[in-house]
Amino acid sequence: MLSGHMRTPRDHRSEFRIAPDHPALPGHFPGHPVVPGVLLLDGVIEAATRWLGAPLRVRGLRQAKFIAPLLPGEVASIDLELAGDSLDFVIQRDGTTVAKGCLLVDPAVES
Repeated sequence: MLSGHMRTPRDHRSEFRIAPDHPALPGHFPGHPVVPGVLLLDGVIEAATRWLGAPLRVRGLRQAKFIAPLLPGEVASIDLELAGDSLDFVIQRDGTTVAKGCLLVDPAVES
C-alpha cells in the first residue's frame, strides 16, 4: 500500500506498508520476519514513480544505509528529494530512521 502528497516541486512524502503475507518474508528471517532492504528500495522507486508520473530510470545506488528494522505490517514514511540526477530518500517509522540513501536516476525524469 502506498499513498503520498507533494510538499514542493522537488520533494515529496509518501507512506507505505509491507503486508505480513508478502512472499519475500518467510525466508527473511523465519519466525522473526523483517522487511528486506530490497523491498524498502522498491518502495522508494514506486513512490518516486507515482510522484513524478513516469517510470523512474535508476542508473545506480550511490549510497544506502539500513539503520533499523521495519517489521511486516508497520507503516513507514518515505521522504524524497530530487536534485539533478540524485534522488535522496529517508524512510522512517514513528520518527525512527529505518533507511536512507541516494539513487542515481536518469535526469530526464525532471520536469
